[in-house]
Amino acid sequence: MFHPDLARHPDSCPALVLNADYTPLSYYPLSLWPWQTAVKAVFLDRVTIVENYEREIHSPTRTMPIPSVIALRQYVKPSQHPAFTRFNLFLRDRFSCQYCGSGKDLTFDHVVPRRLGGRTTWENVTTACAPCNLKKGGRTPQQARMPIYRQPWRPTSWQLQDNGRAFPPGYLHTSWIDWLYWDVELEG
Repeated sequence: MFHPDLARHPDSCPALVLNADYTPLSYYPLSLWPWQTAVKAVFLDRVTIVENYEREIHSPTRTMPIPSVIALRQYVKPSQHPAFTRFNLFLRDRFSCQYCGSGKDLTFDHVVPRRLGGRTTWENVTTACAPCNLKKGGRTPQQARMPIYRQPWRPTSWQLQDNGRAFPPGYLHTSWIDWLYWDVELEG
């Protein structure tokens, strides 16, 4: 019987990486390794294979299904607070302007402008669309009469991961679903 995985090129067979407690290392971006890295980790005994693709790889002496879900053997403690990056800022604010709600042409804005002593920190930078950023200019939200939907704050890694669940990637292999969305109600 033909299985869709058999037609897949090995390069389109990444492995979902779970921590030793069988939770994803990351939701957004999704923790994926190329098949070569996953196979190497299997042979180095650094991971446990949880699920496989139907697709196999072959060497002169071995045949092995390509791993689709792997779990690290040693637990990796996630950082409590993520790095302050543009992507993480957008993820914290759910990819929407904190002044108008738009999700287009996003940039970031200093709530207290730098010219007024504002710093580039989690607590003073928010996501803004280019038109709102231009409209606000070098003023505070109060001066510009532009209320912020949500005041900026320093998120935890857990909060960013939780936000990332709302933005699933374009492709999820069926073998990954049980490991990514364990909090959704199962069909009976």
